[in-house]
Amino acid sequence: MTEIRVVATAGHVDHGKSSLILRLTGMDPDRWEEEKRRGLTIDLGYAWCELPSGREIGFVDVPGHERFIANMLAGVGPVRLVLFVVAANEGWRQQSEEHLAILDVLGVEGGVVALTKQDLVDGETLDLAEEQIREQMVGSALERARLVRVSATTGDGLDELRSALDELLAAAVPPPETRGRLFVDRVFTISGAGTVVTGTLGGSALAVGDDVELYPHGRTARVRSLQSHKRDATRAIPVARVAANLAGTGRGDLARGDVVGPPGAWRPTTTFDGVFRPVRGLAHPVTGRGAFKVYVGAAETDARVRILGRGSKEGGEDVFVRITTTRPLVLDVSDRFVLRDSGRKETVGGGTVLDPAPPQRAGSAGGRLARRAAAARHELPAILADERGAVHATEALVLTGSDAGVPQAGDWLLRDGLLARSGAALVSHVSAHHLAHPLDEGEPLAAARRALAGHLRGEMGPPDPRLIDLILDRLVGDGLLVRTTTAVALPSHEGPPGLDPLMRRVVEAISDEPAQPPTIKELAERGIGRDAVDAATRAGHVIRVAPDLVFLPSVIERAEAIVTDARETGITVSAFREALGTSRKFAVPLLGWFDQRGITRREGDLRYPRSS
Repeated sequence: MTEIRVVATAGHVDHGKSSLILRLTGMDPDRWEEEKRRGLTIDLGYAWCELPSGREIGFVDVPGHERFIANMLAGVGPVRLVLFVVAANEGWRQQSEEHLAILDVLGVEGGVVALTKQDLVDGETLDLAEEQIREQMVGSALERARLVRVSATTGDGLDELRSALDELLAAAVPPPETRGRLFVDRVFTISGAGTVVTGTLGGSALAVGDDVELYPHGRTARVRSLQSHKRDATRAIPVARVAANLAGTGRGDLARGDVVGPPGAWRPTTTFDGVFRPVRGLAHPVTGRGAFKVYVGAAETDARVRILGRGSKEGGEDVFVRITTTRPLVLDVSDRFVLRDSGRKETVGGGTVLDPAPPQRAGSAGGRLARRAAAARHELPAILADERGAVHATEALVLTGSDAGVPQAGDWLLRDGLLARSGAALVSHVSAHHLAHPLDEGEPLAAARRALAGHLRGEMGPPDPRLIDLILDRLVGDGLLVRTTTAVALPSHEGPPGLDPLMRRVVEAISDEPAQPPTIKELAERGIGRDAVDAATRAGHVIRVAPDLVFLPSVIERAEAIVTDARETGITVSAFREALGTSRKFAVPLLGWFDQRGITRREGDLRYPRSS
């Protein structure tokens, strides 16, 4: 379908926004009977038309009355182009200033200013009104916007306004291709069709037949049909006004402020860090005290604010903040938000989301957030890995919207230098084991894992268990270590010198399933005699725990560690068996051997490690 750019209207109540849109498009954006009766827009209205170039433009007509400011914010939140309306007979008013302040903090990329109702004033008044508007817009997002004098009643200036809007769309930077989001601002049911949502589509295209997730609720649905500007479409391209008929969900599953997007692409959050700037002319500083409302996309929610530190903006106006909300939000890095003081009922500022999933403890956040503020999106996965120590590539994509990170261990991105430091630490640990136990095949695998986990814990906190083996695999692949089923060794380590071939057969036979080894009788059936088992036992290559049962030393060490970890609660045979990955046939004699040697003490069904 043709690309349709969306423009929001803004301006003081009764300055002629809806009348101007009606004259441009032939469509009345005031949809509700109450709006007709009261003569003002109280909810979002939509209209569209074709410009002289053939481009199609959609208008989101938003309310100008203070009481309906939430609807206004829902309308302009995802939109970056604006038609700003000021009436010549009234000039600059309170909502004019507030709407301009909101547009500033929302990062509006361009706009056109319409000086309406020119038919109601003389030329001198018209000139004064234009001069006043230019003065008010100095230093704002619309400072360089084209201003057009127009009358919706007589039609004067409409051709020039259409031309100015055409130029605005031609100069607009295409939106970046990111994860798709349909910011829902209306939900309703059509008889025979089911649930329909409307909103502004951003990020990437949406197509009929797509499976989607309803955020933040986690339910799934399928796009049955699409419309844009009342035309059926098989595919909608951002940024566009879209109506989506969803199969597999009900009207009660969605509300204004929710998001429809690809399954698993987003992670709703109730805490985010960002950079905040007060609106110009704010008479008081913004502090962490008081009640606030935050607006992002089409969502509105109560919020708490915590000041984290100052940014680097000249004049010190920008501050880093942590915002905690009562409603989960679907946020992306670089999303714009607006903050209103609930008590004073005024817009106090807004800013940009820097981290939609910040660490629980903010700590000294200034450096972390300043680095994020200066980064391009493709740099964020590496920054996230550096902040956390390690992050899975899928997690990085969900939290940053970029797959530019380079995994270093399996699918994990690591902090710069982490792999080298981990490798050096483990090589040193294994080398020390070789010196202390030269006859061993190597460091028992379980002990090597614990040593690596300990190093990682010092770098990044408790590591994901999956990461330990992936880093170990990477170190082996890089040739720093060698690994068997039971041990880790340096490549230069030759193993137990003079290991008799018969004893080697014993070790190899029980290494296949070390936690469930063959019995001595079963070894004999394989041609491995009892004398070879006895020799291997005397040499310390295996440990006999019962007349017909031997284990590798590494299994004994791992089993003892399992018991030791249960020192507070004790451990049952069943829990021990599951933790070791064996069966009752092997767990019971092994625990009995521990009891006999004083490694454990038994109390009923539980065993506890004895203190040294």
